[in-house]
Amino acid sequence: MMISRFSRAFLFIVVLLFFIGSIALLHPPSRSYVDPWTGNLFGEGGVEKDLRVPPPSNPESVHGGVIMPKLGNATAKAELGRATWKLLHTMTLRYPESPTQDQRDALDNYFHIFSRLYPCGECAGEFQKLLRKYPPQTSSRRAAATWLCFVHNQVNARLHKPEFDCANLDATYDCGCGDEPVGASSPPARAENDPMDLENDLSKDGITGVGMIKGG
Repeated sequence: MMISRFSRAFLFIVVLLFFIGSIALLHPPSRSYVDPWTGNLFGEGGVEKDLRVPPPSNPESVHGGVIMPKLGNATAKAELGRATWKLLHTMTLRYPESPTQDQRDALDNYFHIFSRLYPCGECAGEFQKLLRKYPPQTSSRRAAATWLCFVHNQVNARLHKPEFDCANLDATYDCGCGDEPVGASSPPARAENDPMDLENDLSKDGITGVGMIKGG
């Protein structure tokens, strides 16, 4: 009886160890840890998972109400208006001819966020009314520029100002930038006698090539 009990116990232990070993082979231990500061799960391949629940997107942050207070200084209001129209018209005139959906969303969101944060609160309120009545057109550069010019003239009509000539937008707001792609600008000029320029031999004269005399 004692032998049979011992045999059963020994057999049970062997089976248990075999089972544990099989699990270890099929599921090797994970070399990962949770960063207590960021909540990220790190492993051999870098960040594997963010354990934090991302906050839900809030459309109110884009389409909410006016944030800024009233601007009482008429001179500051006029200067701000001129500078703002120049910014907006130049932006739409450099907007892509065939924008992606991401670029279209970016421009649309920009105008709505702009209407919340414009420093003149009463002006921002009027601009939000125009956005609700005439939503931004973002399908192309021409559509965006023409839409903004139309909105500009709506503002001018309310302020009893002359109508803006939308046919001369390019001439009025020509920044001289052209359509050069981002990153295609010419490299900056190399500074003379730059100690970090390893191709420039500072021990010789740049014109004659004669070795420089070191002071004693």
